[in-house]
Amino acid sequence: MQALIDRAMREGAAGFSTGLEYVPGTYSNTAEVVALARAAAAHGGVYTSHMRDEGIHEIEAITEAVNVGREAGMPVEISHLKIDRRRVWGASDQSLALIEKYRREGVDVVADQYPYDRAATNLGIRLPSWALADGKVKERLADPATRRKIAAEMKEKLADMGETDYAFATVARFAPDHGYEGKTIPEIAALKGRAPGVDGELETIFDLMSAGGASMIYRLMGEADIERIMRYPNTAIASDGSVIEPGAGNPHPRSYGTNARVLGEYVRVRGVLTLEDAIRRMTSLPARTFRLRDRGLVREGMAADLLVFDPARVEDKATFAKPHQYSQGFDFVLVNGKIAVDQGKLTAARGGRAVRP
Repeated sequence: MQALIDRAMREGAAGFSTGLEYVPGTYSNTAEVVALARAAAAHGGVYTSHMRDEGIHEIEAITEAVNVGREAGMPVEISHLKIDRRRVWGASDQSLALIEKYRREGVDVVADQYPYDRAATNLGIRLPSWALADGKVKERLADPATRRKIAAEMKEKLADMGETDYAFATVARFAPDHGYEGKTIPEIAALKGRAPGVDGELETIFDLMSAGGASMIYRLMGEADIERIMRYPNTAIASDGSVIEPGAGNPHPRSYGTNARVLGEYVRVRGVLTLEDAIRRMTSLPARTFRLRDRGLVREGMAADLLVFDPARVEDKATFAKPHQYSQGFDFVLVNGKIAVDQGKLTAARGGRAVRP
């Protein structure tokens, strides 16, 4: 694994990333992560982590992420910082205080955030990680005793989150039946004729997992934490979204509206950030973090990646009910000096290229 990282860094990777809440990263220990991070640090890479926990045990998760960077001798970037458990909403002040403490101690640690109260990931994250090992979740669910054990642990996890049922979980993409997309787990359970309650919802989740799983949207975050994290000067704006096929599924609107939502809702309407600071968090801050030395600023000698927009008109149109909508107010986009969007319309120009640190 260290050899693979070494080769990737030589080929132009920006650093080493982990998803410690997900399979297989969840099975790793800190020492293993440090050993791999060192392979990237040898080439000046950054360590970026989707931490082991983003709620009840977030302090421990931040500590681990920072210690990896400190022991490996590299900067740390915490991916999409949030508090995703209703039971501990408001705890972002402690998370930010800890990050600032580490910065004062000399660790170069920053974070990023998307401006929504819902997360998007897979359905399997709701199951115990051991149930997903080796990709044999279907076989485990087919065994009655193991199925009961999984259900019991999921009930405990639900209570630990402060949720009474799975109404917070909405299907974004389910290939076997697109009719489920946009519906919550309780709604799908009702369609299947199951009685209301967690037991029927668990059986519905098991059905979906046995059929290959689903992409999900989870309503998990509180607005006070979102605003507090956004105000922290070392928080960059990032969508955490992927390239979306227009019209396909019911994806998270962040893939269409992240930056426009910050500029419209959090700058113009709420005044959480100034316009200038919001732009910094979308440009020079992430460019600095990932060592993109010729990007992120409007300055002679930098790449001409420029965007012209109307601050009074910019607005995200994508919603959770209708996510496939482009934002408004962006009039011109230049990529490496070539006009990619002209008066709001896409052109045939292709100015993009692979960017290496």
